[in-house]
Amino acid sequence: MSDRLKGKVALVTAAGQGIGRAIAEAFAVDGAAVIATDVASDKLNGLKTEKRLRLDVLAQSDVDALARSVASEFGALDILVNCAGYVHNGTILDCSDRDWDFSFELNVKSMHRTIKAFLPAMLERKSGSILNISSAVSSIRGVPNRYVYGTTKAAVIGLTKAVAADFIKQGIRCNAICPGTIESPSLEDRIASLSRETGRSTEAVRQAFIDRQPMGRLGTAREVAALALFLASDEASYITGQAHLVDGGMAL
Repeated sequence: MSDRLKGKVALVTAAGQGIGRAIAEAFAVDGAAVIATDVASDKLNGLKTEKRLRLDVLAQSDVDALARSVASEFGALDILVNCAGYVHNGTILDCSDRDWDFSFELNVKSMHRTIKAFLPAMLERKSGSILNISSAVSSIRGVPNRYVYGTTKAAVIGLTKAVAADFIKQGIRCNAICPGTIESPSLEDRIASLSRETGRSTEAVRQAFIDRQPMGRLGTAREVAALALFLASDEASYITGQAHLVDGGMAL
């Protein structure tokens, strides 16, 4: 423990597994009072955080109610981490209006909701760090069969830069983290799904994900969490409005 976040209050969405869970754990170890949230509250079991709460980021009423509760108990957040997301597989020809709308609702509008709910208290205190999970697959790089996913993650980068520009003189920092392919339960689900859809073995599908990483391996959620910990801390006080890659060279 380095206590880099001692005395800070952080809220993490989608903290039940994968990148969100790793970030919540890393923040707690480094001294933050972490409010870990997930739509599936059972996934939060075992997390050693200040609070573990169910939150549906698709529901404006849930987000607003949590913002009021956090303000009453803690005051302003020091750190907000937006991790909730969904990966649609396919080209534009495979993307229905429903796929498009759901992808934007979860990957982008959920961040709009949480930032809008928690930002006023940050502004009142004139400090705050917001981290949005985007992707190397975005405006940074296009890959096959990630049409709407890449579009939403490009939008996250745009959202991040807009928030950073609007509130840079009021003590607010906003950055995006852009992972490459990361070992996670979500990835395992996608591997299993692609295996069923294509008839290829799960080993062959997994190897295809590895092969697109120049380092020759998948990343880990802890490696993403290490970057999040730095960006959330005061050590990154001169950094805002940037898309930070942790991608094993995927965007080279």
